[in-house]
Amino acid sequence: MITLEKNPNAEALDAVVIRFVGDSGDGMQLTGTQFSDTSAMFGNDVATFPNYPSEIRAPQGSLYGVSGFQVHIGSVEVSTPGDNLDLLVAMNPAGLKTNLYAVKPGNTIIIDSDSFTKKNLEKAQYETNPLEDGSLENYRVVQVPMTSLTKEALKDVEGMDNKSITRSKNMFALGMVYWLYDRNPEHTIEFFEKKFKNKPHLIKANTKVLNAGFFYAETIELIPNSYSISPAKMKEGTYRIIMGNTATAWGFLAAAEKSGRELFLGSYPITPATDILHELVKHKHFGVKAFQAEDEIAGISSAIGASFAGDLAITTTSGPGLALKGEALGLAVMIELPLVVVNVQRGGPSTGLPTKTEQSDLMQAMYGRNGESPVIVIAASTPANCFNYAYQASKLALEHMTPVVLLTDGYIANGSAPWKIKSLEEMPEIKNNLVNEVKENWHPYDRDEDTLARNWAIPGTPGLEHRVGGLEKDRITGDVSHVPENHEIMTHTRAEKVKRVENYIPEIQPEFAQEGELLVIGWGGTYGSLHSAVKQIVEEEGYNNIGFAHFNYINPLPKNTGEVLSRYKKILVCELNNGQFVNVLRMNFEEQKFHQFNKIQGLPFANSELIEKFKQIAK
Repeated sequence: MITLEKNPNAEALDAVVIRFVGDSGDGMQLTGTQFSDTSAMFGNDVATFPNYPSEIRAPQGSLYGVSGFQVHIGSVEVSTPGDNLDLLVAMNPAGLKTNLYAVKPGNTIIIDSDSFTKKNLEKAQYETNPLEDGSLENYRVVQVPMTSLTKEALKDVEGMDNKSITRSKNMFALGMVYWLYDRNPEHTIEFFEKKFKNKPHLIKANTKVLNAGFFYAETIELIPNSYSISPAKMKEGTYRIIMGNTATAWGFLAAAEKSGRELFLGSYPITPATDILHELVKHKHFGVKAFQAEDEIAGISSAIGASFAGDLAITTTSGPGLALKGEALGLAVMIELPLVVVNVQRGGPSTGLPTKTEQSDLMQAMYGRNGESPVIVIAASTPANCFNYAYQASKLALEHMTPVVLLTDGYIANGSAPWKIKSLEEMPEIKNNLVNEVKENWHPYDRDEDTLARNWAIPGTPGLEHRVGGLEKDRITGDVSHVPENHEIMTHTRAEKVKRVENYIPEIQPEFAQEGELLVIGWGGTYGSLHSAVKQIVEEEGYNNIGFAHFNYINPLPKNTGEVLSRYKKILVCELNNGQFVNVLRMNFEEQKFHQFNKIQGLPFANSELIEKFKQIAK
């Protein structure tokens, strides 16, 4: 094991952006995750962006089969995985070709030179070898025969075949990067000991290759010195690095515990939402009931049944699954039961881009059902606050007796960031509308005067027998009613119930300029990109008349939205779709003129493109 003492000659940096790229089988996700976890444990602020193909195993060496993991670490606030790369680690020609655009001239590229064979160059559509033709002369290129060096390091390790040896080269690259940024590999070696506790030869092999990469970087002259990034200054507390999907699952666990309800998940696996199901299955000791249904319809229908029986019921999916759940979601609206539907958005339509991010399901969440069927719609905005909004979605569903659609996206669901661990005592109270005793003249559709939430009676409770179903309900008894006037009253009541939620959510609070020339607006997972771009243009370039407002509550909107909009001359709405939230705002605030900036590439916004747009509109 390497005992690392801090290098006194290491050059201090505030932040660094690193991207590991290679074939799907090269272990780039694991490599990036280990570097991120180690940096988080050191105390750096961290943001990550995994980016991988939708094929389970794309053709080896192909351009569209490249898998990547980007990590941004800093001693300062880090809110995005970064734009331009300080270091690119490319395990093959395809990884280099598809990612070279992101490397700043003069910065470092570490390459596995063994992979730059004629065959691999042809697969990557190179006519000449970039290591020889001078095309990389503007970069500091470190050519390392990683495959050969890995084989040499493991030649005496028993139980390793040639394929297993070759697959270990990602740990050689990780060892080099650990030395380059003054990281201690100890955490990763502990990971090996846990993961391979029944396979000691794999612990030995991976540790040996990791150490070999570390010492190789220390001895070669092509890397003149290492760099150090000091721990970040964060609010006092206990932190851990967490992925968005994991945070979402834990938010539901906390809500179930706080509300005193058992947690039920009815779900059908779908990228990129499946990890929520995987995480909740681990926590049966908390009373979690996780049901992997045969399809999306069965998933939501089972959740509605669990809600009828008194559980905190959730179902998870992505855009194609939300389409299939539409009819049953309308049923939950009609019978007015608490239900949370999580939609981890991905590129569409149809199967679209399953592993890429997008914000194109907003209109589907708002209106993708037959009839007048309003639901609460909220959106998380960072991997860490997926916890908060899963908790809040549960609170709103239980307290207002109506479905809630929680929108996240592939970017924040698969990304990770430091999360300050919370105790249940810190979390807000969750009330519910359960009827615990029989009252005279009780009816299932008796309502709370303030929220309009109906009663929640558990089936089988003597004296509280009642029926629910998809047919329209009498506004008092809950019996089936076809009376025209009653249908209109119930339609307005269900809409007003959602509208009144605005009294129970926080008002929108702009950051930076509180009034002025331009208000930049975003929602959901674009927060990090937009916040960092506005902060840069305000603090570094002197645009002091630009404000930033980010929306987590979409339906209903915060009560003061119109007043905030009126303070600015121009409004720019930035979204990873073709303009869905801007149209929601246009429908609600016809007097305002909105500009829009849209990107639909399966990628998050880059700081440079945002700042260019801000300057264009501000002028």
